[in-house]
Amino acid sequence: MDRRRFLGTAGAFGVAAALPGCATTGRSGSEDQRLRAVLDRIFYQRLETSPETATSLGLDKGGRAHLRFLLNDESAASRTGEQARAQTELNQLRTINRTRLGDNAAIDYDVVEYGLSTVIRGARFPYGAGGDRYTPYVLSHLSGRYRTVPDFLDTQHPIETKTDVDAYLARLSAFARAIDANSELQRRDAERGVFAPDYLLDRTLEVMKGLRDQPAAGSQLVTSLARRAKAARIPGDHGATAEKIVATAVYPALDRQRALVTQLRGRAVHDAGVWRLPDGEAYYAGALEASTTTKLGAEEIHRLGLEQVAQLEAELDPILRAAGLTRGTAGERLAELNQRPDQVYPNTDAGKAALVAELDRQIAEMYARLPQAFATLPKARVEARRVPVSIQAGSPGAYYEIAPLDGSRPGQYFINLRDTFDRPKFGLRTLTHHEAVPGHHMQGTLALESPHIPLIRRHAYYSAYGEGWALYAEQLADELGMYEGRPFERAGMLQSFLFRATRLVVDTGIHAKRWSREQATDYFIRTTGIARGRSQNEIDRYTAWPGQATSYKVGHLTWVRLREQARTKLGDRFDLKQFHEILRLGTMPLAVLERVVAARAAAQVA
Repeated sequence: MDRRRFLGTAGAFGVAAALPGCATTGRSGSEDQRLRAVLDRIFYQRLETSPETATSLGLDKGGRAHLRFLLNDESAASRTGEQARAQTELNQLRTINRTRLGDNAAIDYDVVEYGLSTVIRGARFPYGAGGDRYTPYVLSHLSGRYRTVPDFLDTQHPIETKTDVDAYLARLSAFARAIDANSELQRRDAERGVFAPDYLLDRTLEVMKGLRDQPAAGSQLVTSLARRAKAARIPGDHGATAEKIVATAVYPALDRQRALVTQLRGRAVHDAGVWRLPDGEAYYAGALEASTTTKLGAEEIHRLGLEQVAQLEAELDPILRAAGLTRGTAGERLAELNQRPDQVYPNTDAGKAALVAELDRQIAEMYARLPQAFATLPKARVEARRVPVSIQAGSPGAYYEIAPLDGSRPGQYFINLRDTFDRPKFGLRTLTHHEAVPGHHMQGTLALESPHIPLIRRHAYYSAYGEGWALYAEQLADELGMYEGRPFERAGMLQSFLFRATRLVVDTGIHAKRWSREQATDYFIRTTGIARGRSQNEIDRYTAWPGQATSYKVGHLTWVRLREQARTKLGDRFDLKQFHEILRLGTMPLAVLERVVAARAAAQVA
């Protein structure tokens, strides 16, 4: 679920092949090879410290089979070690003479250097997740091993052999230790006055309740293993073994952590923004830079958001009027559309199954049109799934999990169906284009499967690039005719853009202008027309994860601007399919993306 944790992924090394319009000059093949060797070494060292990444990518085999028995270490010692490791890796990288690198290798150098520098800059704040993530609270409804490990074990850890079962049970035992390590980190941060505001702790306790307050035999941690082991015909009463671990180790650790959160709730304040934390203004500035990969400040982003909101409201007006929605703001009229019975699936298991089936149909429809805009299509497929019920109370509205390199499962597009009213029909298609194709699945998988970039970069993630692309993908779907004859769904697309523009306003409002949770929520509902439950979830997400929500619209505007600049420069020679081939060079900071797009266009002109 967290696309930002690891610098890269793996496959077979090979010499970088040049993409059209982005040739490798090869000024020093030996220096390119030295860089690849450094990046290779960094990658495999990181893989050893990130066993969950190894599993999610299908790389916990052979000499790395031991990783399948381990969870990531997120203790205080590990956090300190990660920061020291990033500095060592940056020093290793800087032994390379960048001026002697070919064009593609220089991109690799710049991207990895930026990522490592961001981790080091983030280390100056001695609380929260650390590094490049800028999630200030160890425990919240969105952060903490208590909520990430169950989903990982259920959807990522394979159960095909007896060894897989043994590895699952080992990880289940390690889960209890991971919970306690998180609790210790949170205690340390609390001594500095760093823990989530009262309403986030209420939500955290709600998610913990869903995980803990059921018999161990009925826990997803137990039933997932028992169900899948039976399907794989692996003999043994593995559910009973898992039940004992959950009852005697996992649940006691959860009880200890819930007691800690309850204690913190008694001390918590209601202030939403990170301005209240130690060095909070600098923390938010760092979060904005890490998320947008730009130097845009809070005031500039806030102003951009207000401008975008006004522009999108004007664009929505004629569509809504044509539908007979003439009174109130654009947001109020979208809320009225959400109230129509024909726009909401029944909030039942059958209704939710029908909704997920519709998402799969939308994916298939988009796949049929992809060849119009892409020269290369991903080999891995993607399918829609519900967010597991056990974690839906604290999960985002939707997210994407990339497929592993070994092809053992497809990419997965998760949608939170806690209440189908929060996901009206007119907004589903644009969500599918964002999370699946031509959005995250297209962008992430083309990079993962690309022979043009080194391993460390194939699974790297920069939010402004990736989320900006996914929002651009919604626009591209419109340009490919996916909304023709579907005016309500086109309104849903514009609502999605309005939603991301509003994020610029409320994220900076909360963390820079000291807006309250209530002020931010009221503005969000009034502007977007999104149902209160989902709107409240959004505001709470921005509280727990400052800055990240600004990356979408900043990235989208950059993608659109760069495409139009290339079109203007190339004129009749502009080829949309070739423009999109840039995805095979992997995710990168926006400043690097600008240089690469300009260089590709210049090479085509020459």
